[in-house]
Amino acid sequence: MKTEFIKKTLLSLNRVISKKAEHLSVLKLTLNLLIAGMFIIVTSCSKTTENKENVVAESIAQKIGARAEYIEVEPNVRLHVTDMGEGKPVVLIHGYPVSDACWEYQYNALLKEGYRVIGITLRGFGQSDKPYGKYNYDQFADDIKVVLDKLDIKDAVIGGHSMGGAIVLHYVAKYNSEHVSKMALFSAAAPCHTKKPDYPYPFFTKEDITQWVELNNNDRPALLAAIGERFTLSPTSLSPGIAAWLGGIEMQSSPYAMEQALIALRDEDLRGDLPKIKIPTLILHAIQDKIVAYALAEQMNKGIAGSKLVPFEKSGHASFVEEKDKFNEELIKFIKE
Repeated sequence: MKTEFIKKTLLSLNRVISKKAEHLSVLKLTLNLLIAGMFIIVTSCSKTTENKENVVAESIAQKIGARAEYIEVEPNVRLHVTDMGEGKPVVLIHGYPVSDACWEYQYNALLKEGYRVIGITLRGFGQSDKPYGKYNYDQFADDIKVVLDKLDIKDAVIGGHSMGGAIVLHYVAKYNSEHVSKMALFSAAAPCHTKKPDYPYPFFTKEDITQWVELNNNDRPALLAAIGERFTLSPTSLSPGIAAWLGGIEMQSSPYAMEQALIALRDEDLRGDLPKIKIPTLILHAIQDKIVAYALAEQMNKGIAGSKLVPFEKSGHASFVEEKDKFNEELIKFIKE
């Protein structure tokens, strides 16, 4: 009797356990299905969100476009280009021996006024490529033309400082103002940087610049120090930080490019370009500039029909940083005219 009772009890327990197990299996299966469904929904939503974000990003990229920081002007030669903002384009060409980075405080001012700023670093300087080859005004002007062609620039104001001013002058004359409608010359080393028998206005003789070429090839820091002594109105015109910043930019230049550009500064004569300028021209020049004589600015003012000369009294060759507020105000006023 006891044995029979135990058997029946065990069978009943087995049936209960089996039923519980079935319920647990069903519950486990249901939970697994719910989890799988939730994963599918979350994944689907994630993909949908990701797709929407990609579409939005692509739409923005198509409207704005990622602007090239380097533009190839010939095989294996790329120029560094700063291209920011919208609106009327303002193209800036740096002087010797810096790069487009020197326009930092002009970029800020021009962007706030709603302009598009395009700073081109000449071959051999700054972050541009530094090939062996020509470094004369023709080559530099040709490079600018390629950049403006590729960017499809129209109705720009183009400005240049020191050697960059001479290059801008030559570009406008050579290409008949293509891509540009106004020109600005800042302490421009033009039309000649050295004295000629019939042109006494520059500070330097050819022999002076030849000595700088030799110094470049034997003690480049000494050359930069010699330029630095003349660069500003006084030793305190720039803060130590700004002076060090400009010095760092100078040392990015290729020694070969610095040599060849000095030779161009020594030998080029752009007097024949002056009567070819047919667009409004602004000339900003410091009276006490010790690198490019103010007399050259006066000669350009006479030689370029309708040009306007604005003298600076509290700066030397670096008005764009020594008197940057006045510099920016005069440039922006000229752009708006």
